[in-house]
Amino acid sequence: MDGIVSDVAGGVKRGSDELNLYSTSPNSVTANGNDTSKKLRVEDRMESPPSRVLHIRKLPSEVSETEVIALGLPFGKVTNILMLKGKNQAFLELGTEEAAVTMVNYYMAVIPQVRNVPVFIQFSNHKELKTDSALNQRAQAVLQAVSAVQDGGSPNSDNTALDSVLAQAPSPVLRIIIDNMFYPVTLDVLQQIFSKFGTVMKIITFTKNNQFQALLQFSEPVNAQQARLSLDGQNIYNSCCTLRIDFSKLINLNVKYNNDKSRDYTRPELPAGDGQPAVDPAMAAALNKDSSLLGTPSGMVSAYSGAGGFPSSLSLSQGGGAISPLSAAAAAAAAAGRVALSGHSGCSGVLLVSNLNEEMITPQSLFTLFGVYGDAQRVKILYNKKDSALIQMSDGNQAQLAMSHLNGQKMYGKIIRVTLSKHQTVQLPREGLDDQGLTKDFTNSPLHRFKKPGSKNFQNIFPPSATLHLSNVPFGLDREDVTEEDLRLLFSNAGGTVKAFKFFQDHKMALLQMSTVEEAIQALMDLHNYDMGRNHHLKVSFSKSTI
Repeated sequence: MDGIVSDVAGGVKRGSDELNLYSTSPNSVTANGNDTSKKLRVEDRMESPPSRVLHIRKLPSEVSETEVIALGLPFGKVTNILMLKGKNQAFLELGTEEAAVTMVNYYMAVIPQVRNVPVFIQFSNHKELKTDSALNQRAQAVLQAVSAVQDGGSPNSDNTALDSVLAQAPSPVLRIIIDNMFYPVTLDVLQQIFSKFGTVMKIITFTKNNQFQALLQFSEPVNAQQARLSLDGQNIYNSCCTLRIDFSKLINLNVKYNNDKSRDYTRPELPAGDGQPAVDPAMAAALNKDSSLLGTPSGMVSAYSGAGGFPSSLSLSQGGGAISPLSAAAAAAAAAGRVALSGHSGCSGVLLVSNLNEEMITPQSLFTLFGVYGDAQRVKILYNKKDSALIQMSDGNQAQLAMSHLNGQKMYGKIIRVTLSKHQTVQLPREGLDDQGLTKDFTNSPLHRFKKPGSKNFQNIFPPSATLHLSNVPFGLDREDVTEEDLRLLFSNAGGTVKAFKFFQDHKMALLQMSTVEEAIQALMDLHNYDMGRNHHLKVSFSKSTI
């Protein structure tokens, strides 16, 4: 990676064949500084057509590859990256144009921030990145590590570039500093996030220099390196609780108590040690020597005092300082290899959805779709503008999660727009007033996905995709079981084409792929909670898998 940065920044001239970054000719970017500058001025045009390659500008100089990749992860698979650190710019390639469109639309509504610095994202004129891997080695290694974890696998051991990065892990113990700690971060949240990368054996949390910190020990150094590559610089929750991760000089943690400050997952019999320090004196001495290599990033806001859309006090939505429900979902999203978006979550949980197909949409269908990303409380289709609706989520985190995934999606032939509303609540019609069924209160609905703490639904929040995950399929009961043909017919009748189908081993869950994301969205709205008989209601959600 250092090679390509110095070459581009220094304006070293190379032939277009040697540094063929893009597949589209004749506009290939060269490492000649003048050519690149001209190209970037062209990129400033906002009318560039959609492309899965995005141009990111005004990045902070200390930005890492992982932080740039994190901007794209919530919207889908990131397939390539080119860092131009000398120019504070980067190019990011997503797996599909749809994912890129969703990402650009979202960041038009909420300005993305990297290390508290606003950055600018727009479509590139190029349709594909073709990077010279010899020049872009570190970025590619990081991308592969992140992608492997995102896919639920492990990095390809045959890749020498990745091996060289992972081989640098000096210790299985990570030192974690939480910056911008707007919400409390518990030991269980850390375990949930980091366990995606390997077996978490021990965690110790403590406060040092007025910062919340943790030491976390994996079973293997390579797992610690994967976690560091993927999570360093990312946010646990929206716009806050930023992870700063480096290796500890310790290679083994000595945990004496299992409580809310420390945990040894290999020794559940340890006492709680109420009122006792979690770290013995020898460990404390080691901690003082084990100073962080990261420090406080430049430009960090020391406190949220009403600026940037945050409340002036830490008045969380639930009593006793509890984390709001979708904060836990954001942690689960991070654990699934995707991290909550940077940007302002604001105070309101109300969304304005516009450009709806007013002939097709209903409060129930909007409740079902937005319910994938949070517990929708009330839905109101506007009386004088029936292509628009207000949707009240449980809190601002849920609202932003729904907005980030659904803004720019196509529904019933129209691309919808989702933004935060200025309203704090959705008003119900006055008693006795008939509003033609345009407003519906779902506060007590049994279909909320996130009311139950620890629900698996928190771990299954994915962007809309053509592949749907079906669960609660009747099977192994006294009567005739539901077959693949039954489900194919059911989803075809919902107004689409079923391209592929796969039962899980127990036949109670399945993956079903529609021909387009739009068809999958429509099928989910129509068939989630569909009565399959025998007291079984079909559960439908978006899947990150393909068939």
